[in-house]
Amino acid sequence: MTDRHLFVVLGATGDLTSRKLLPALYDLMHHEAGSCILLGAASSDLDDAGFRQRVVAALAAAGVARQPAIAWAERHVFYERIARDAGYEALTARIADLERTLGLPGNRILYLAVPPEVVPDAIRGLGSAGLASGPGWTRLVVEKPFGHDLDSARVLNRLVHEHFAERDVYRIDHYLGKESVQNLLVFRFANPIFEASWNRDRVERVEISVAESLGVATRGGYYDEAGVLRDMVQSHLTQILTLIAMESPTAFTAGDIRDEKVKVLRAIPAIDPAAVVIGQYQAGAVDGAEVGPYGDSPGVGAGSRTPTYAALRIAIDNWRWQGVPFYLRTGKALARRQTQVAVTFQSPPICLFHGRTDDCMSQGNVLYLTLQPDEGFSLVIEVKEPADAFTVRRIPLHFSYAEAFGEIPDAYETLLADVIQGDPTLFVRSDEVEAAWRLYTPLLELDLPVHDYPAGSWGPEAASALLEPGIRWATGE
Repeated sequence: MTDRHLFVVLGATGDLTSRKLLPALYDLMHHEAGSCILLGAASSDLDDAGFRQRVVAALAAAGVARQPAIAWAERHVFYERIARDAGYEALTARIADLERTLGLPGNRILYLAVPPEVVPDAIRGLGSAGLASGPGWTRLVVEKPFGHDLDSARVLNRLVHEHFAERDVYRIDHYLGKESVQNLLVFRFANPIFEASWNRDRVERVEISVAESLGVATRGGYYDEAGVLRDMVQSHLTQILTLIAMESPTAFTAGDIRDEKVKVLRAIPAIDPAAVVIGQYQAGAVDGAEVGPYGDSPGVGAGSRTPTYAALRIAIDNWRWQGVPFYLRTGKALARRQTQVAVTFQSPPICLFHGRTDDCMSQGNVLYLTLQPDEGFSLVIEVKEPADAFTVRRIPLHFSYAEAFGEIPDAYETLLADVIQGDPTLFVRSDEVEAAWRLYTPLLELDLPVHDYPAGSWGPEAASALLEPGIRWATGE
């Protein structure tokens, strides 16, 4: 049973709230009528009725029928305007009024759906207004990016801890809410057949690829300040890396799991700049549609060389992974949208099956873990073709989440449910944030060459040089 609570969204009129939070909250709340009240807060000059109209429109865009959306909004949705130069006293008063009139016990979720540069002032404002604690429990949710380098992340962590206890802070990375990402833990630790081979004795290399077919679109202003290392590598790809590489926790608890993730990050030595390739997309075509160069995107500065692509080779200096290269690759305006992990196992020590040109027909098995868009996995194995000669063919053994379970919850719905239940397992802890920034901040301070690549390709050709000679990328392409 969910504790009755007030869900306060700062930045309630923004794009994130409309596209992600409102549909997720509706799906969660309408199953448990009366357990949650939504209070939107922003600088827009609206009242309850005006905000409810926006909520209904957002839900309609997400496929919710109009009449149920209206009924839900009328009963559960409220709004409080926050003047840009004013404090949070009016918000504090409105929260107290709603809790009193609706009989709520004082449990609160404070969700910062605001731009990164606004987060510090929002935290100070909430703390100064006495909203960091209440009659019941209080939980603060902060969107990524959490800081823009190691120093800023440390400063932000100190600020947060001045007002909120770490146990009440939920740093959200929506990739961790994907069922296929969570399944990495089950896949590894509930299936000994794989865990027994999950080490340097059996694995040749690991690739983690997050390919986006879209360019920066209307996010040019933000993206030109962030770049690909801050926007994707430090957060999404690194989170997947820790789940792939971590040791088994002593128990399936938030603390034990997050301890093991931090150990992975601490085992990664300084990244060699020669093992990093960054690039920026230029004019091209994706799925037959023309795509202009990054520099022409709205909000992008003239002559900008902000990278939209990155490929890195990373080592993990611990007993399990010593000598196994991990390749991280991500970019915008690539050939197709796909998030995938490829674990390539070592080839047989002796080749028994040869082709007509005496080349070896047997190769290392490859496990593909696809996180989007078609969640599932496939294990590529060698089988004999039905013929007289021993001809070997590579065949995938396939599992699909959609085929097995039908529609799966949106990542935000999963994560918001965890916040409501007070489960921090899928959220990033303060020391994990700083350990990740420790890896990438030195790269941000270098003047690395930015390689151009055409939209619709798989990135700059220079990225292939990161692989061993004769090896091709297993993901994409």
